Amino acid sequence: DMDGLMFDTERLVYDNWQQMMDERGYPYSIEDFKQTVGRRKAEVQNFYFGKYGADFPYWELSEQGKKMYIDKVKRDGIPVKQGLYETLSYLKNKGCKIALATSTSRQTAEFNLESAKVTEFFDALVCGGDVKNGKPHPEVFLTAAAALGEKPSDCIAFEDSINGIKSAHAAGMTTVMVPDFLEPTDEIRPMIDCLCKSLEESILYMEKE
Repeated sequence: DMDGLMFDTERLVYDNWQQMMDERGYPYSIEDFKQTVGRRKAEVQNFYFGKYGADFPYWELSEQGKKMYIDKVKRDGIPVKQGLYETLSYLKNKGCKIALATSTSRQTAEFNLESAKVTEFFDALVCGGDVKNGKPHPEVFLTAAAALGEKPSDCIAFEDSINGIKSAHAAGMTTVMVPDFLEPTDEIRPMIDCLCKSLEESILYMEKE
């Protein structure tokens, strides 16, 4: 995964949406935003339509929010989650192949990776437009494993979201969860092989395996 796991981008996106919704007079809160975390745009659109009506200007706000996001990252840099560089370096030093499996568009994913200077760590990128089904469907992780030429059962999936864990578990992968906005629920706790406070903690888990 990427947003909320590798980069602290969920908070950045939330701040943008809160600002846009306040400016347009729509009632909005962090709880509303949490309903959209880890979902593809079509699903997010349906959430907003369900809450605010079919005339809600979702795509207009989505484009405005994307521009605000790019401008802020270009100005301030991308906020990197604790332990990202250490974890990527550890995996590469162990000879592991690494794929990105994200619901985000390829354009944004590549922008984020380049901004953090971590593009070279990845052997494959599987983005939202590369699959038909979004998380919690396992397609994105199955596609990532295939891109690496590996069996899903031999892969470790890193996730911060509930839908992400469901997706990786359904794909038959070992799962590591580093919660961001969403803490694990009773439903997904049995699906988590390793629960960490930071990516760095996952290195200790992998050392034992």
